[in-house]
Amino acid sequence: MVVTVAVNERCVGENGCLWLYPMPEWEKLEQTISKLPTLNKMAGKLRRFVIGNASECEMDGQGRLLLPEKLRTFANMDKKIVLVGQLNKFELWNEEAWVTKENEWLDGDDNEGLEDLGSLSF
Repeated sequence: MVVTVAVNERCVGENGCLWLYPMPEWEKLEQTISKLPTLNKMAGKLRRFVIGNASECEMDGQGRLLLPEKLRTFANMDKKIVLVGQLNKFELWNEEAWVTKENEWLDGDDNEGLEDLGSLSF
């Protein structure tokens, strides 16, 4: 299995998160980004940051991903990390940062964007 790792400066509003995409999902994202207007400044920033910093990673014989040092440094990855499923991709977090943010989300009363979820219920 080959995955593409993209860095995201503002992952779920938090710094230092890595996104891991299976290749078919990454190719869909590339297609979407390639259709953005060439002269749009934000689209250019997105292309340079997401596409320009992406790295294709293969799993070794034991199922481990060898992340490039640049990405490990960017996301402050050391020994303990957390893999979080996000439907079409995964988020990779430093364990300490994940626990801190998870507690913030659970303790917070931030309802920003709640109206955008429409009639979603569980």
